[in-house]
Amino acid sequence: MPRSSWIERIAGFAEEAGSRAAFAAANLPAALGAYTRRRDVAYGPDPRQRVDVYVPDGMPLTPRPVVVFWHGGRWSQGDKRDYRFVGAALAEIGCVAVLANYRLYPQVRMAGFMQDAALAASWAAEYAREFHDPGRLVLMGHSAGAMLAALVTLDTRHFEAAGREVPRIAGVIGLSGPYDFLPLVDADLLEIFGPEEALPASQPIRFARPGVPPMLLVHGAADETVWPKNSRNLAAALGACGAEVTLRLLPGLRHADTVAALSLPARGRAPVLRDVDRFVRGLGVPAGYRGRQPVRAATEP
Repeated sequence: MPRSSWIERIAGFAEEAGSRAAFAAANLPAALGAYTRRRDVAYGPDPRQRVDVYVPDGMPLTPRPVVVFWHGGRWSQGDKRDYRFVGAALAEIGCVAVLANYRLYPQVRMAGFMQDAALAASWAAEYAREFHDPGRLVLMGHSAGAMLAALVTLDTRHFEAAGREVPRIAGVIGLSGPYDFLPLVDADLLEIFGPEEALPASQPIRFARPGVPPMLLVHGAADETVWPKNSRNLAAALGACGAEVTLRLLPGLRHADTVAALSLPARGRAPVLRDVDRFVRGLGVPAGYRGRQPVRAATEP
């Protein structure tokens, strides 16, 4: 089977026949991970406004970081249940993973899914304050989900529009994300992000500025779905502002490979999990922390 076949399907582009089998291959070993999973916790009234929470087993010696992950799928498809391997990988490195669904096109357009990104991030911030480490809330996504993570962080007006305070975001991790993708020519994307005068507000690069949280941008150099220039350009814009940014361009990797590399079957393809681990660890632990009593999973939402 060609190298791009089942690994590409793992990323969840449902137009590929057989993608269910690829997800099963990625998620089968993830089901055996040392974590507790709470499914379909609501952060809003819509059935798509749900998160799955993965909490590593055992008593932590330090408060655990919380990582919110949004899936990709061209803002019109995808589901958190297909990314159990992401939750398991993050739990493996000691993070609490919050895998978030969000409303999709054509149910909503940009304002709708950005509202969901703000609501999910706010839910995770409150959850971190109650149970884990409020100082290490990280927003992460792949493809369209990476755009959500970057834009809600850089353009904080989305929190105001959702009726929420801006949470303390410690860092952002983007895998193969679109951050600088104008002009648009596809009719569905023009409908999602239009009208014409609104298009600049869809571009995370437009909101690069000093003082934003550190960012890790990972992109496959052979990506022909979301061109690597998206990560290169955003990294350059952030760096020019004096913001802290790490760019990892991975030779030979295609669009889905960056997220697929978090699964056990494809982990040897690239050190993405190692890079994520180092980035989160680099965000630090609160000074003076001396440990605390574990919180039973049953008490968490």
